[in-house]
Amino acid sequence: MFIQTNPLKDKVEFFEAGSIEALEKQITEKIEDNQAIMLGVHHVQHNTAFDPKTGQRLYTAVVHFKAEKK
Repeated sequence: MFIQTNPLKDKVEFFEAGSIEALEKQITEKIEDNQAIMLGVHHVQHNTAFDPKTGQRLYTAVVHFKAEKK
């Protein structure tokens, strides 16, 4: 078993949801989780597309987390 002792400096996470509210909820929960390991939001990029199979809107986001300065 390997245990990493180096702190995380950068982390990028991807999100996808069927509604903007659901996407916002996912991101908010992950922000709270990452604050526990001392990562703050550096950049957020979001996009809306149509799912070709269903014709429904698909909301996506990329969130870049960086280590918080002390």
